[in-house]
Amino acid sequence: MTAIYKRELKSYFQSMIGCVFVAFLVAFTGIYFTAYNLNAGYPYFCYTLSGCMIVFIVGIPLITMKSFSEERKNRTDQLLFTAPVSLVKVVLGKYLAMVTVVAIPNLIFCIFPLLIKLNGTAFLRIDYISIFVFFLLGCVYISIGMFLSALTESQIIAYISTFGVLLIIYLWEGILGFFPTSAFGSMIGLLVVLSVCVFVVWQITSNWVIAAGLEGISVAACLITYFVKPELFENLLTKLFGKLALTDVFENIVSGSIVDVSGIVLYLSVIAVFVFLTVQAIQKRRWS
Repeated sequence: MTAIYKRELKSYFQSMIGCVFVAFLVAFTGIYFTAYNLNAGYPYFCYTLSGCMIVFIVGIPLITMKSFSEERKNRTDQLLFTAPVSLVKVVLGKYLAMVTVVAIPNLIFCIFPLLIKLNGTAFLRIDYISIFVFFLLGCVYISIGMFLSALTESQIIAYISTFGVLLIIYLWEGILGFFPTSAFGSMIGLLVVLSVCVFVVWQITSNWVIAAGLEGISVAACLITYFVKPELFENLLTKLFGKLALTDVFENIVSGSIVDVSGIVLYLSVIAVFVFLTVQAIQKRRWS
């Protein structure tokens, strides 16, 4: 795993992708920092980071798009399949290399709260927690982008799909307003979501019996629950998917200095899920 990690990390800086990402994120944050914290005298650096989340939407897909799609296109993924390390270590090696690229600008960000402290009042505890959560959010985005890269051999498709998913996550609060709130509408929406999950299971396992069984159980459970106690479905989608608003964990720190431990657990869980899905996607291709 160490050899893969070193190779991947070296490739990011040899191709200048890593250098461009680090430079652009630091420069963009520096502009916000100068405007808000130095000129306007705002004491919270987390407010500056909040304005820089848009950079992740553009920059993270640039890092993740080649993680597996390039290997697949060049047919070098066959070397990974026959490597003397497990597939999990291969995926983790690539993932940790991308995490390191994102960690570099976040380490530089640790200097900014100290600059605020030198010029007046600063809230170092909140600022450093916000930097850590900002970094974790970047790790979540990387895991999503890595999974999407493992599904295609086109770097362009990997970039566009990752950009689209991250944009949806960024706009998630507004999208929730379009979800149905009635019991019947929520039930139909839940059935659609469960069907998508069953489709993913079928793609991973290629076992239609398991997929059909899960679909039948999902439909039966939803219909029975709806006819027995329909009020359970009222506003269900908004409540359910509202918990998946990933940016809220960071925004809570910015708006109210509230550190949500459950949100950090959510970040780590999402990372684990998408790393697992990446392994399964590659494993399926390995045996197909």
